Amino acid sequence: MNKLLPLIKNVRECQRCANQLPLAPKPILQAHHLSRLLIVGQAPGIRVHNTGIPWNDPSGDRLRSWLQLDKKTFYDIKQIAIIPMGFCYPGTGPSGDLPPRKECAFSWLPKLLNSLPNIQLTLLVGQYAQQHYLGKRNKTNLTKTVAAFANYLPTYFPLPHPSPRNNIWLKRNPWFEKIILPPLRRACATLLNSTQNN
Repeated sequence: MNKLLPLIKNVRECQRCANQLPLAPKPILQAHHLSRLLIVGQAPGIRVHNTGIPWNDPSGDRLRSWLQLDKKTFYDIKQIAIIPMGFCYPGTGPSGDLPPRKECAFSWLPKLLNSLPNIQLTLLVGQYAQQHYLGKRNKTNLTKTVAAFANYLPTYFPLPHPSPRNNIWLKRNPWFEKIILPPLRRACATLLNSTQNN
């Protein structure tokens, strides 16, 4: 029996942080027990909260461009699971959105991952995902972690966050598009093509 569907239903009904959130809880994620690619970001922004669609914002547009994926493929839950570190919009702080609340990872993440037996590659988008999944294998900063991407394959692929707020980082690190994006695109294309052929 597929245990993932009732689990996702429970996640979407979660109210654990209701008193700490700026808006009503609205956990946003997508997954299917057949999913092979997992994308882990930080937490929904206000636009994603309003639409209920993960990565439905400029960050998502850039991420899809990095992966060379159209929206139809990106939102095909039988191919791609999207489970951020925080499922609800956390609110804003002095320099952008607040960090994802930790309750999601502690309460739901192990159960969700255990219900996704076919995941072959996990994209760790941003420092929060990298810190959680890589643990002591994480480098001293995001730039070094992303540059060392080959050390984490074939299980993980660390990436910077595609937010427009990271435009300065991208300009300072032109090697990212030249060195990182080609193997990233190859890995995703190979994985998703094999999914479509099965």
